[in-house]
Amino acid sequence: MNIIVALPKMENAKSIKSVLVRSGFSVEMVAVTGAQALQYANDFGEGILICGPRFPDMMYMELYEYLPSGFQMLLLASHDVVDSRSIPDLMCLSMPFKINELIQTVQTMSYALERLRKKRRSMPKERGREEQALLQEAKLVLMNRNDMTEDEAHRYLQKRSMDNGTGMVETAQMILSLMQ
Repeated sequence: MNIIVALPKMENAKSIKSVLVRSGFSVEMVAVTGAQALQYANDFGEGILICGPRFPDMMYMELYEYLPSGFQMLLLASHDVVDSRSIPDLMCLSMPFKINELIQTVQTMSYALERLRKKRRSMPKERGREEQALLQEAKLVLMNRNDMTEDEAHRYLQKRSMDNGTGMVETAQMILSLMQ
């Protein structure tokens, strides 16, 4: 899990990082500006950003707005900021907080991101029209040349792509180039 700690004071960011590392988390980066945090987040694509409400270059709301969709934000802020936040689904910890509250919150967020990642991986990949047409053409060639049903041709494409370690579209392209 990619974790970025972004706080305007480096010593505070490092102490949060230290607490997380001692608890078994891997903190990838520490940032002191919103721009640095966004750069790291864009490099990683997904993870957790633990941040304060204000940076020299932006507020947490702007940071949240530009954060990649694969990232969740944990805001560490005063009760006033947490109570007046304008982002309803934002995870927050009111300061001062206990270390175990931080650890449990990060564990919960990490678990939720992992479940989301598994769910995304298990969903079938949506193919464009060109790819669908290519697969259909390969199936037709297999059906005509090898006297297969459409289901048999589809299973043949699946098996060949798994055996070769290639995608079904790439396998369909190979079949079409070999048989035409």
